[in-house]
Amino acid sequence: MGAHHGRVSSTTTDDLSGMGPLVARLGRAGQRLRHADRARPWVLDTAVVVLVFVLFCLPDLLHAVGAIGGDGDGDGPRRFRLAFTRLPAVGMLALQAGLVLPLLWRRRAPAVAFGAVTAVFVVQWSLGAALRADVALFVALYSLALHGPLRQLPWACAVMAGALGLVAARVSAAVSVWDALFFLLSTATAALALGLMIRIRRAQLAGLRDRAARLEIERDQRGRLAVAAERARVAREMHDIVGHNLSVIITLADAGAYAGAPERGKEALYLIGDTGRQALSELRRVLGVLRAADGSRSEPELSPQPGLTDVDALCEGVRAAGLEVVYRTAGDVDALDSGVQLTVYRIVQEALTNTLKHAGAGARANLAIVVEDTRLTITVRDSGSPAPADRPGTANEEGHGLVGMRERAALYGGHVSAGPAGPGWTVRVTLDLAPRGGAR
Repeated sequence: MGAHHGRVSSTTTDDLSGMGPLVARLGRAGQRLRHADRARPWVLDTAVVVLVFVLFCLPDLLHAVGAIGGDGDGDGPRRFRLAFTRLPAVGMLALQAGLVLPLLWRRRAPAVAFGAVTAVFVVQWSLGAALRADVALFVALYSLALHGPLRQLPWACAVMAGALGLVAARVSAAVSVWDALFFLLSTATAALALGLMIRIRRAQLAGLRDRAARLEIERDQRGRLAVAAERARVAREMHDIVGHNLSVIITLADAGAYAGAPERGKEALYLIGDTGRQALSELRRVLGVLRAADGSRSEPELSPQPGLTDVDALCEGVRAAGLEVVYRTAGDVDALDSGVQLTVYRIVQEALTNTLKHAGAGARANLAIVVEDTRLTITVRDSGSPAPADRPGTANEEGHGLVGMRERAALYGGHVSAGPAGPGWTVRVTLDLAPRGGAR
C-alpha cells in the first residue's frame, strides 16, 4: 500500500511538473493578448462578430439557400417546422445583422448593445422566426454584466426574462413552456454569472495590483524615512563630538595664548592633544558604523558608547578648559539602560559645551542628574560669568545644540527648557522612563 501511494504521489508530481511550463506559456500568451487588446480593442470586437457569424449565422443562411432549390420542407420534425416561420434569405440576413453587428460596441457601450440586440430579438420572435444568431443576446447580457454599470443589471434581467418568455410562448406548440423557460433562463443565468465572475476576478486582481503598488510606495517611503532618521542620528553624534571637543580645544588654545607662564601654555597644549585624540577616537567609532554598511565587516570593533560613568571624565575635560563644574547625582542612576545613559551623556555634553562657549572660562556650572521613579531630570545652571572682551567668542553663533537636545529628549517622551536664570543660564531636561507600549 505504501509503495502504491508513493507511485501515485510520484505520478501526480510528474503531471504537475509537466503542467508548469504549459501554464506559464498560457499565462504569457494571455498577457500578450491583453496587451494587444489594450492597443487595438477593435480587433477583438471584430473577431467576436466574425466568430458568431461563422458559427451561428452562416449555417442558417446556407440552409435557407438550400431550401429555395429543394422541396421546401427542410429538415427536422414536422411540429418544429410548423412552429416557426420560414424567412427569405434577405430577411434572415437583415435580422442576423441586427443581432450580431451591435456586438461591435459591446464593451464601449454594453447597455446600448444589449438594448439593440434585444429589440431585434423581440422583432424576430414576433415574426415567429428562429435563428441560431439569437446567441448574440446571451453574449450581450454577458458583456453588460462584465463591462456595464451594475445598476443597469436589474432592468436588463427583467427585459431578458420578458424576451425569453416570448420565445417560450412561441415554441409552446413544440415544447412545453416550462421546459423552454427552464432551458432559456438557465442559459441566461449562466451568461450573467460568467460575466459577474470575471468582473469580480478582475476587480480582485486590480485591488491586489493597487495594494502591491501602495506597499511598494510605503516600502520606499519607509526606506527614505529610515535613511533620514539615520542621517539625523549621525548628524547629532557628529555635532556632539565635534562641537564639544572643538569648543574645549578653542578654549584651551585661547587660554594658552593669554597665559603668561610658558608652563601654562605647555599644559594647555597637552590638554589640546588629549582632547583631539578623544575626538578622533569618537569620530572613528561613528564612521566605523557607517563603513559597516558596505559589508566589509559584519561586526565592527568599536569602543562602547559613553554612559553616565563617563560624565566624570567629561566634567574633568571641561574643568581643564577653565569652566568650574559641580556634579551631583540622586537616585538609582546605575540602573538606567544604555540607551538612556547615552542620551543623558550627550545632553550633558551639549549643555556644558554651550556653557563653555557662552559663559566662558572662569564661570561656574552646577550639573545635577536626578532619577525619581519613572522620571529623570537633568539640570545645568551656570553663573553667567562673562568671557573676556578681547577673547574670540562664539556668543552670537547659532547652532543646533538645543534642537539636538530636544530630539534626543523626544525619544523618551521628554522635553527641554532653556532660558536665563538670574545672571546665568539654566537648561532643564526631563525624560520619561516609563516602559513604552502600555507596559507596567
